[in-house]
Amino acid sequence: MPKGYVIITEVVNDPAAMAEYGKLAARAMGDATILAFDMAPTVIEGEWPATQTVVMEFESVQAASEWYYSDAYQQAAKIRQGAADCNGVIVSGF
Repeated sequence: MPKGYVIITEVVNDPAAMAEYGKLAARAMGDATILAFDMAPTVIEGEWPATQTVVMEFESVQAASEWYYSDAYQQAAKIRQGAADCNGVIVSGF
């Protein structure tokens, strides 16, 4: 079964609320591994409007989806979504 990856880009509008989100999100991480967190990625093509990019690895796409839609994470996600303009995807590994 391929791993699942969550990629979230954010334009942070409220740093204090994002700090609160970080505390709640850390408690909801489960078996996720944060592979990358970058506030200034090197853009190699097109435009990258985000001020933060996060890449997380899960044991499977299903595990990534279960984490994202869990009550624990959704509580944190609401804070993130209020504090930043966000985009997110779940992608399947090879």
